[in-house]
Amino acid sequence: MKREIIQTLDGSTTIHIKDWDECYHSKHGAIQEAEHVFIKNGLSLFKNKSISILEIGFGTGLNAFITFLKGKEFNQVIDYVGVEAYPISAEELASMNYVTELNAEDNNAIFDQMHQIEWENRSKLDQQFSLTKRKQFFDEIVDENRFDLIYFDAFGYRVQPELWSTAIFKKMYDALVPNGVLVTYAARGVVKRSMIEVGFTVEKLAGPPGKREMFRATKCS
Repeated sequence: MKREIIQTLDGSTTIHIKDWDECYHSKHGAIQEAEHVFIKNGLSLFKNKSISILEIGFGTGLNAFITFLKGKEFNQVIDYVGVEAYPISAEELASMNYVTELNAEDNNAIFDQMHQIEWENRSKLDQQFSLTKRKQFFDEIVDENRFDLIYFDAFGYRVQPELWSTAIFKKMYDALVPNGVLVTYAARGVVKRSMIEVGFTVEKLAGPPGKREMFRATKCS
């Protein structure tokens, strides 16, 4: 499929898949979306705690990098697992401007390292952040009672409805510890029904720029 690098409305870049008219991050602001959905409504719930995170769709590494930066601010020790079936190319990575846009030049080496570490191996990037990248399809996830927080950042329901199925959300539910939380930019009724069917309690929250609503789901057992 044809892919291109575009600049989103907050100045940060993302990858646009032309054939689907689908982006890795919101065209209204890649960084703004990540900070609102995954940090404000997810990571910030666990301030001053050790936390294990599963990201569904590692992609450009933006969510992982922002989590690394915010984890320092929130005084967190983070064990981060990113799942990705189709890693981006070196050329695409070189076009991402997240380090500059986040004023994080001091951590440029960390962003590079996130993409250079071997797949399947747990790597300690510093004293507070460990990263494991797993090259696998989402339906191959078999973790149980492992994660405190899930970033569900798959491509949208419009282009890949199978990634938002009851079967996938059952895997997410099983992967979370009791009272674990899943956050996603999505807010479709069919997605909410699938979440509820597997046992999640679902909240509808204000969405990031350009999107009215989003979901946060909790494993209340």
